[in-house]
Amino acid sequence: MKKKQFKAESKKLLDMMINSIYTHKEIFLRELISNASDAVDKLYFRSLTDDSVNLNKDDFCIRLIPDKENRILTVSDNGIGMTAEELENNLGVIAKSGSQSFKTENAGVESGDVEIIGQFGVGFYSAFMVSKKVKVISKAFGSDEANCWEADGVDGYVVYPCEKESAGTDIILYISDNTDEVSYDEFLDTYRLSALVKKYSNYIRYPIKMNVETSKPIEDKEGEYETVLEDRTLNSMVPLWKKNKSEISDEEYSAFYKEVYYDYDDPLRVIHSKTEGNATYNALMFIPSHAPFDYYSKEYEKGLQLYSKGVLITEKCADLLPDYYNFVRGLVDSEDLSLNISREVLQHDHQLKLIAKTIEKKIKSELSKMLSTDREKYEKFFDAFGNSLKFGVYNDYGMHKDELQDLLMFKSSNEKKYVTLAEYKERMKSDQNSIYYASGESIEKIEMLPQTEAAKDKGYEILYLTDYVDEFAVKTLMQYEDKNFVNICSAEADFDTAEEKEKLKENNASFEDMFSFMKDALGDKVQSVRFTHKLKNHPVCLSNEGMLSADMERVLNSMPGAGGVKAEFALEINENHPIAEKIKELYDNDKDRLGKYAKLLYGEARLIGGMTIEDPAEFAALICEMM
Repeated sequence: MKKKQFKAESKKLLDMMINSIYTHKEIFLRELISNASDAVDKLYFRSLTDDSVNLNKDDFCIRLIPDKENRILTVSDNGIGMTAEELENNLGVIAKSGSQSFKTENAGVESGDVEIIGQFGVGFYSAFMVSKKVKVISKAFGSDEANCWEADGVDGYVVYPCEKESAGTDIILYISDNTDEVSYDEFLDTYRLSALVKKYSNYIRYPIKMNVETSKPIEDKEGEYETVLEDRTLNSMVPLWKKNKSEISDEEYSAFYKEVYYDYDDPLRVIHSKTEGNATYNALMFIPSHAPFDYYSKEYEKGLQLYSKGVLITEKCADLLPDYYNFVRGLVDSEDLSLNISREVLQHDHQLKLIAKTIEKKIKSELSKMLSTDREKYEKFFDAFGNSLKFGVYNDYGMHKDELQDLLMFKSSNEKKYVTLAEYKERMKSDQNSIYYASGESIEKIEMLPQTEAAKDKGYEILYLTDYVDEFAVKTLMQYEDKNFVNICSAEADFDTAEEKEKLKENNASFEDMFSFMKDALGDKVQSVRFTHKLKNHPVCLSNEGMLSADMERVLNSMPGAGGVKAEFALEINENHPIAEKIKELYDNDKDRLGKYAKLLYGEARLIGGMTIEDPAEFAALICEMM
């Protein structure tokens, strides 16, 4: 028999397909099983209108036959089969797809029972990644002849008549010898083959069968076992996500989640949806009840499993989830994905973006529903994943803040319980123009701030920001609806009446020289010194003068490679405290001592504000001297 050359532009094309297109060699089994499923689908499609087929759906199957001794793996189906001409056209021409032709020819026929997987005709050649020679023995349905296509790689192929009893196709792989880098033995091991079917082809709609050796007790011989061959179906066939929601119990959802995603707890919420139209897909997603152990590590990868007609395309498709919903686990199964040369490489096209967009809306809808109907469960979710939503607000220059702001929660001075921004705004005082917040390492430390005492005394609710991302998110939001966010420790926070403001302004102007002297004594530690009415019992406090708060300074300087970021402060002195009269007296009689008092007051303000003393030795010496 004369060997024929592949009808492609060059042998390099086939060599590239064998060695470069697929990342993992194990993919070959998925590709061959998918092709076998297509062949069975074609004959089943014909059986719907042709009584001569004489097969019903339960008669179809795909079979794996490993032969360790001879290093042969056979993938067999009882599908439509191929004639010699079809073998020549489909396998002799690289990227020629019989499935695509079938789909085109039957484009006008509607049948929900037929799903053609392969469309590009390249998957078959993945067999050469693990084989030194491949034979394809096929007999077309209705034909009396069988033919064999045989090739050993890029050198070409032969087609010749052979014997085969029934219609269908046997793909016979002569598995490659082991190398130092790769052990090909795994593709002859029944347990490994079972695992690969479970991973990639578990939801192929026809049974994938294989004889598996197993031990079973010998009757009447206690304690003795014999090895027998058991014909097993390796795949579950019916995807849970393609069933109607009304047919699935909560227990079934939880069992599926735990088995597939290796969790020991039930999910907090199940999102099961089917979408048709511009983006047609089934989605089954889960919101976990707790963060996985590697959630905050570099190793954590977001993404949903992506299937095409029940065949796993990729384990984690990151493009389907925005970063702020990276905690969602689950899968998407689409019937009309645009696949590139192989099923392993996705085109980043309009279809995928459409699916991602609708999934994002669905997740937000489910979270909003949980917030309104099951507050306890939502708060549990927020404890686990709230920071992801806050990062989503902060990242990308606030591009997604409108999408996420109503999902945010913060503890507040109102019973120290979670409150949404909408709830805070709803119970604001009628004359209140701002949403007040304070940031710190803990609620306890925030409540020690003198400004907290003053705001609460005026009857204002305060949001307590205790996570390191909180204030960055709030700064990015800038306002909620028509209310600005104001840090109670900033100069912007002003609880005085108009009359009180005017009186304070005049008083500060009267002591401008004294404040200037104290500012000079403190150097660049503060931007200004002034009296205030915002303090109730405390003598002094530090107020932020710029965009950067004391807590933001702490967070930024704790990061690797931080460049010594500094917040800008004003030293504010309680005008109604005895200390105010003391500094006035010192300014008139002992300016040197006033300079030392200024440093003491600054240190005290830092301590009251939960900050560290910059020079503890100097501060201690000043206390001793003043005593």
